[in-house]
Amino acid sequence: MIKQTKEGIIINIKISPNSSKNEIITDGSIIKIKITAPPVDGKANKALIEFLSKSFKISKTSIKILKGETSKEKTILFTTSDEEKLKLLNKTFN
Repeated sequence: MIKQTKEGIIINIKISPNSSKNEIITDGSIIKIKITAPPVDGKANKALIEFLSKSFKISKTSIKILKGETSKEKTILFTTSDEEKLKLLNKTFN
């Protein structure tokens, strides 16, 4: 699910740590993100933010985990006003 707010774009994802590669999979309305890092000491969260930052060319400080720090289901906020990046996010997650 993706939602546009005045702060930016909010998406709900399901993360799969310890995967063989980093990738985004959209399965109907469910967005799954596979991360190679283990879910230990916040490593998977850090790797998730780095992966999203590189994938969408958005600074790491503009990506925040709003909910789900210790859960596989997370709510992510992208705070960017760059129209091209917003279009890419919408295209990828819709």
